Amino acid sequence: MILGDLGAQVIKVERPGAGDDTRAWGPPFVGAESAYFLSVNRNKKSICVDLKHPRGVGIIQELAAVCDVLVENFLPGKLARLGLGYEQLCAVNPGLVYCSISGYGQTGPQAQSPGYDSIASAASGMMYITGSEDGEPVRPGVAMTDLATGLYAHGAVMAALLQRHKTGRGVHIDCNLLSSQVSCLTHIAANYLNGGQEARRWGTAHESIVPYQGFSTKDGHIVVAAANDQQFVSVCKVLKLKELTNKPEYKSNKLRVHNRRELLHILSQRFLQEKTADWLQKFEGTGVPVGPINNIQEVFSDPQVKHNGLIQQMEHPTAGRITVPGPAVRFSSFSHAEATPPPLIGQHTVQVLRQTLSYSDDIINALLESKAVTQNEVS
Repeated sequence: MILGDLGAQVIKVERPGAGDDTRAWGPPFVGAESAYFLSVNRNKKSICVDLKHPRGVGIIQELAAVCDVLVENFLPGKLARLGLGYEQLCAVNPGLVYCSISGYGQTGPQAQSPGYDSIASAASGMMYITGSEDGEPVRPGVAMTDLATGLYAHGAVMAALLQRHKTGRGVHIDCNLLSSQVSCLTHIAANYLNGGQEARRWGTAHESIVPYQGFSTKDGHIVVAAANDQQFVSVCKVLKLKELTNKPEYKSNKLRVHNRRELLHILSQRFLQEKTADWLQKFEGTGVPVGPINNIQEVFSDPQVKHNGLIQQMEHPTAGRITVPGPAVRFSSFSHAEATPPPLIGQHTVQVLRQTLSYSDDIINALLESKAVTQNEVS
């Protein structure tokens, strides 16, 4: 989707019938489409191809011959058995960037295990470190492992295209959920690998910085991130607890971490005495990073969210006007093209066969009759 935001023509290959599993991930639904599917599929064309049909495999081979990038998420080896593996396709198109996304990698003891976000989140340690301090492991509120893997894949594809520009050769990219999430453990991983320190859950808090967490207020919650000693002094001034800055046990972050329980109890009691908006106003201009814990309605009412173009509307062929989160990145010298809505399943099959592969109407009709491909009737 990000590549599509940047102007790439993205052709989404779906199986006949149900298509992408996320089309059924609801409620809520907008018309017949799940809101989940709509959120991550703008700027794509959908073609329905039966890879169990010999002509279906041939269509993908021909597309790979004229495309710059192929992204696939089959179990390792599955596409090669169909004649669609990297070695087979790069023989036809040496410049092809072939990005494989799997659960655990193209090789290794778990390579043949299916990969899902929640499983990889659990296996990678992400779920183990997420949750309240005294609670059970918790799945993050969105599919962070899937999202991180997509972001890694996007960067890898862009790097591979740059390399191809220099060498003329494509490359096979091995991107997987486990590696993406383990690499995102950052300091948690380093704490264990270098110091033998097993991780634990901290809720909204940070194990190495105090105060750096959420606090309950009179009417909601606020997050305060005092990452250095000066910011801690500023927090104490705002809270009118300046006497804390003179206590030797709070003079440095290391000491505050060591004495966190007593300090956080004092701060927590103070934050409960006023409303979130009042605290936010008091912190303005202090240099201390603070913010409210917003619900989703509050997120999309935020003036900065609106200013950043994060509310994107478009006309869907059956669902009507839909709204999805917009691109996260903006550029100084160009703007994103007007987004196209997420496609209906098989909405662009005939268009792609005709315009990209130059198939005649007779060939297209024969493919449709043989069920090698299907075309959405709405189109």
